[in-house]
Amino acid sequence: MRAGRSLLLLLLSASLAGCGLFSGKDDDELKPAELQSFEPNLRIKRLWSTDLGKESDFLRVALRPAGDSERLYAASVDGKVHALDPESGKRIWRKDLEIDLTAGPGVGGGLVAVMGSDGILVALNAADGTERWRTDIDGESLAVPLVHDELVVVQTIDNRLRAVSVFDGAPRWTIEQSTPALTLRGSATPVVIGSSVVAGFDNGRLMAIDAASGDVDWESMLSPPSGRSDLERLSDIDGRMAVVGQDIYAAGYQGSLASIAAESGQVLWQQEISTYVGVAADWSNLYTTSEDGEVIALVRRTGSESWRQDALLRRWPTLPVPFYTTVVMGDFEGYLHFMSNVDGEMAARVRFGKKAISSEPLVIANRLYVQSDSGSLAAFAVEEPKRRRGRAPDIADDTAEDNASEDEGA
Repeated sequence: MRAGRSLLLLLLSASLAGCGLFSGKDDDELKPAELQSFEPNLRIKRLWSTDLGKESDFLRVALRPAGDSERLYAASVDGKVHALDPESGKRIWRKDLEIDLTAGPGVGGGLVAVMGSDGILVALNAADGTERWRTDIDGESLAVPLVHDELVVVQTIDNRLRAVSVFDGAPRWTIEQSTPALTLRGSATPVVIGSSVVAGFDNGRLMAIDAASGDVDWESMLSPPSGRSDLERLSDIDGRMAVVGQDIYAAGYQGSLASIAAESGQVLWQQEISTYVGVAADWSNLYTTSEDGEVIALVRRTGSESWRQDALLRRWPTLPVPFYTTVVMGDFEGYLHFMSNVDGEMAARVRFGKKAISSEPLVIANRLYVQSDSGSLAAFAVEEPKRRRGRAPDIADDTAEDNASEDEGA
């Protein structure tokens, strides 16, 4: 029932926007923004692509690639989990779990964890894909499983955070929060900072839980519900959270984007921004997209706004991810958009395919990995400009000339 209401709300909002029923606006004002031409200053090259499995039809499931020091892992909605060579895309192993998947993979400690649509959590050996265990956590999850030390932590859409053993899937502890009448379809993926697991919930609360004991270290109300109707009181903390040093950055729908002190849960600053994709960070800035698709950059230390870019309004852009000198995001038509991280100007655009990209890209070193709703995965890189051929200055010749000049001067 809860999953149905969450999905209904998402589809209803999209339908109302498309039909022009909000604020009496014309249809043209609510259509996705048309892409404008520009002069690119970066060349993006596709290195390889591969099919993972069945397409997901823009269900906004939490299936996105993950990597460790050696391999890239990805999963499809029809239950196929892959380990790939990140340089070539060559398949190392594939496991067909024969269940539909909604989230993952989460990777850590030699384990690959994925979530089934029926509440089944499956753990695989990262080395060869053999199944270690599977367990029923009694709830659908749309958040990537977090593998940390001896735990796999899963957030489910019934507003529960569950931890199980990495060794056999046995339950360790559970945190439960109150569930609003209406929520968005989605959950914030938990993050680790120090010895704590930090999670955001559909009631606007952010909590830090001691990973070993399951005790609550602190909780903070990031987005207090307001308004009279259930729709007005939506305050979900969805999407990604970012951690830089001892600071946590989280954002909510119809709420705010905030900086939170990891040791106490104190809100250091916050800005009124409504988003369902979460927040990404580099050392200087934070990046997010508003609920209508506006891309926003904030100064990380203060929360002051750096720039806004409205070129992707109503195109359902993913979370902007820092890459090279840009931030990159996908959209509902399969385009990847690269914007300057300095001023938000368009730097490049490539099309992965005709299906939507609903999960944010993954950046590892100088590679960008993107999974689309078509069930395909591709790797991209910035193509360096070719150097002009010609004879380079000979350092030895320069030295000889300098010595000759010194002799003449003597």
